[in-house]
Amino acid sequence: MYYDINIKARRKTHQLFLSCALSGDDEMIRFILLQNRQGKTRLAKYYIPLEDSEKHKVEYEVHRLVVNRDPKYTNFVEFRTHKVIYRRYAGLFFSMCVDITDNELAYLECIHLFVEILDHFFSNVCELDLVFNFHKVYLILDEFILAGEIQETSKRAIIERMGELEKQE
Repeated sequence: MYYDINIKARRKTHQLFLSCALSGDDEMIRFILLQNRQGKTRLAKYYIPLEDSEKHKVEYEVHRLVVNRDPKYTNFVEFRTHKVIYRRYAGLFFSMCVDITDNELAYLECIHLFVEILDHFFSNVCELDLVFNFHKVYLILDEFILAGEIQETSKRAIIERMGELEKQE
């Protein structure tokens, strides 16, 4: 019984932390990239307008930054006039480019929450799930992030919404 209450309290604290840490007006995600170790981009979502050539250049530069970085350093790195926050899960790098003044830990939590949702939705997600079900991955991302801002921080709410959308198909 105590264990259940403790888990519920931690979930509520987690949601409160994310919603408070990301409530600023000027905080915005510039882009999100999911790349494998070889540099192949498995998902790219841009919230700012960029030419295709610039997108490929950004993807290449971000991959070079995160792959060659020593694991003993932090998961935040300056990128041009912004900041890239990344996390490696198995063979995939989840990267977000945000404003230089944004809260790094909040965005690390966002990456982790996104991975948890993917893991729940695909039952132990792997790179092939992202490749063959990319439309569902984009749908999950759109339920989570809208126009470069976090819209929902509740894992349960996002999973319930995805269940509703699955029933409609």
